[in-house]
Amino acid sequence: MKMPKWAAAALVTVALAGCSGGGGTAPGGSADQLSTDPLTAVRNAADITGRTGSAQAKTELTTESADKKAVFNGSGGYDYVKRIGRLEIAVPPGAATTGKIVEVVLPGTVYLQNSGAKIPEGKWVKLDVRQLPDGNLVSSGATDPASAAGALRGAQTAELVGSETVDGVELKHYKGTLDLAKAADATGGRGGDGLKMAAQTFTVKEVPYEAWLDAQGRLHKVVETFAFSGVAGSKAAKDQVKVVSATSLRDFGTPVEAAEPSAGEIYSMKASAPAK
Repeated sequence: MKMPKWAAAALVTVALAGCSGGGGTAPGGSADQLSTDPLTAVRNAADITGRTGSAQAKTELTTESADKKAVFNGSGGYDYVKRIGRLEIAVPPGAATTGKIVEVVLPGTVYLQNSGAKIPEGKWVKLDVRQLPDGNLVSSGATDPASAAGALRGAQTAELVGSETVDGVELKHYKGTLDLAKAADATGGRGGDGLKMAAQTFTVKEVPYEAWLDAQGRLHKVVETFAFSGVAGSKAAKDQVKVVSATSLRDFGTPVEAAEPSAGEIYSMKASAPAK
């Protein structure tokens, strides 16, 4: 399956042609504690983070091929109780769309605003993540906070490599690899659909990751490195596209403004008239 070299281009292509993660429980994370076993600590991070109720997020996604590199920066938040998040993503020069992409994510569904030139200004495109080859892990220029954390449920190896103090908080730094298919199974439901799609598309099945967790076991930052072929069927190194996705979480428990667009705000592509 071919995926373009530019993440936003993939989003636009699918939006015009076809037009996340497991939920947390109610806030109560104070009872959680970081496991002394690295693998258990990493695998538990998504659930513990979800029990904080919500978090503000910053994202950075870098796509790099043999001849191009692009960096997408985003900010927003995710409400783990309502299972909805919102991100605004700055699009770099040369991408298929301009300005910023606004993304509202729910388990298995993504709404996109400013996703292509043929979409009226202010309108949203609604997509099932199963319509996207990568399950929306990278194609909109960000990995949503629920999916980024949910992928860690599929951690296969974990090594504690050190401690770092960030904004006065001591964080344990882990490295290892994860399996997206196993993460999808562990997440389950609609929240696992995006991870399942990505597992089928990315060429590197043992996904490298780094994760930073606090003493409570909450995820403060995760970096995941994906790869796919920019040329259909090619396994040549020159045709591979590397995607490094970093998601940072902070201000746990603070309110997140995110709402599902109304039916009147959603744009539906009209079928072309048959040729005479």
